Amino acid sequence: MSPTRLSTVVFDAHDAHELAGFYLRLLGYVVRREEPDWVLIGPPPGTEGTSLSFETEPEYVPPVWPTRKPGDQQMMLHLDIEVDDLHAEVARAVAEGARLAEYQPQDDVRVLFDPSGHPFCLWVSQ
Repeated sequence: MSPTRLSTVVFDAHDAHELAGFYLRLLGYVVRREEPDWVLIGPPPGTEGTSLSFETEPEYVPPVWPTRKPGDQQMMLHLDIEVDDLHAEVARAVAEGARLAEYQPQDDVRVLFDPSGHPFCLWVSQ
């Protein structure tokens, strides 16, 4: 067995605490650790899920999705978040500060952007 393990995914943002707050509300997570320019959040104790970290990066440039032209900052990764009610969860995400993407490639998935411009997908398992 390997002595290594993936512990978190780190998102750059203009304000780590602001973006962490969005995902705290969206996912029902809790703060596990924080520093002035970095925040680690994860599922509440006793529940499973993937931790997320946020780092303040003053030179952060939001990605463009879908990519429109060469030279655009491309999306490097995105979160897929499974939900039971796609319509209700899209409305809740927007109320928390997300923005619905204009281009929607699938009927059972909705692409949104978090307050820092990172794309993420809400989807329903069928």
